[in-house]
Amino acid sequence: MHLYVGPMDAVVLEVSDEGRIRLEHEGWSTPTLQERRAVIYAAREAIATLTEAIEALERVPEPGAGRA
Repeated sequence: MHLYVGPMDAVVLEVSDEGRIRLEHEGWSTPTLQERRAVIYAAREAIATLTEAIEALERVPEPGAGRA
């Protein structure tokens, strides 16, 4: 995963089952409440952006589709 979190100016590479995060160029750490909220917000924004991109790409017919 490469999730940029603007308020932290950091990239999250992994999230453990215990809620710890591994940031790019850093080790594992337990995020503060503000950091957790920032990561969750960035992840939700990324999901929304990716969902929009998928939907847009799925609306476009494939080249040659519908030709007999």
